[in-house]
Amino acid sequence: MLSGFNVEKMYQYLLIALAFLLPLTVFGANLVIVTICLLWIFSGNYKSKFLEIVSNKLVVASILFFLLHLMGLLWTENISWGLHMLHKMWYFVGLYPILFTIVKKENIYTYIFAFLLAISVTEVFSYLIWFELIEPFKNATVRNPIPFMSHISYNPILAFAIYLVLHQIVFNKKMSNIKVTLMSFFVITMIINMFITGGRAGQVIFFVMLIIFSFQVFYKQKLKAFILICMAFPLIFFSAYQSSEIFKDRFDDAINDVVTFQQNSNTSVGMRILFFSNSLELFKNNPIIGVGTGDFVNEYFKVSAVNTPSFPLTTNPHNMYILILSQLGLIGLLSMLSIFYYQVKLSFNSPNKLIRDTGLMLPVIFLVLMMSDSYLLGHYTTLLFIFFSSFLYKNFEDS
Repeated sequence: MLSGFNVEKMYQYLLIALAFLLPLTVFGANLVIVTICLLWIFSGNYKSKFLEIVSNKLVVASILFFLLHLMGLLWTENISWGLHMLHKMWYFVGLYPILFTIVKKENIYTYIFAFLLAISVTEVFSYLIWFELIEPFKNATVRNPIPFMSHISYNPILAFAIYLVLHQIVFNKKMSNIKVTLMSFFVITMIINMFITGGRAGQVIFFVMLIIFSFQVFYKQKLKAFILICMAFPLIFFSAYQSSEIFKDRFDDAINDVVTFQQNSNTSVGMRILFFSNSLELFKNNPIIGVGTGDFVNEYFKVSAVNTPSFPLTTNPHNMYILILSQLGLIGLLSMLSIFYYQVKLSFNSPNKLIRDTGLMLPVIFLVLMMSDSYLLGHYTTLLFIFFSSFLYKNFEDS
């Protein structure tokens, strides 16, 4: 349909641009996404695209997850909020299948490099703000120097970037000594950046990532992996605790919130516990199909009015599992978990160690992250999840 125009080459330029813009700008990334989608829609070859999409169980599971949200409108009273939730979930039915059909095996390392280059840009600005060499801008403050997104999204994405670089340092034997030195320096700066910013969930993910990575390095020598973990964890934690004011304060606050929960529930951790408790009641009342895609807000307000009338309301329980259970019941949870099941299963099919190991790390990161917030609803983290899934779990031999 687009005769005389090299669509395939344009796709690759756009994918590289998307990888670079992913952690930097919502508008820029969305502009690239719209361009990719329009090109895909008008480029023809619909039968081959359809066959490629339905041949991958992960893509099918992703589409079914969205369709379940669509079906959830049937038992929803608040249609407007239900449509709002559908809009947040469109990546799973609109963007993921499209990206899956256009990614190229030979460009995977270029996608990853573009993403890491963008992370280095965020780091530079973060340090410039932290050292007070430039004025804070957008979301950043000197205390929490993250300009392009909130710490809720930034630190998990940073942890994933640290993993990608660590994996190359350890397993890419073709790298020169200069590249190893530069990438080692890059890792050190990212780890420091992890703890001068305020994302506690991302910091937890960093330690989870280190555990998985240690066993990937010493998969035949588990004792060495265990010893490495026992040495690295205290060293990194206490170094960060002693040198980073924001890490120390937020860690102390979290411990204090848990200890004093019975006396004072109106804290960051305390409110999350109350959100979970109230939302769990929604699930217990509607265990199979939930309250519907759009009725979490209305039903939560009713429960909160009885159980916790003096506490703030919420539109999000800050836990992806309980949100899905509340909205779509056990059927919804099983649908979501099927996505992660196929990610883990397909990751073992790749002969490429980076793809195989990263394909396992990505679902592990999100399975842990989703205990603290709805990370498949946020722009930055959902786009990261979808973008990397588009090539980590594709069998290029069949394409």
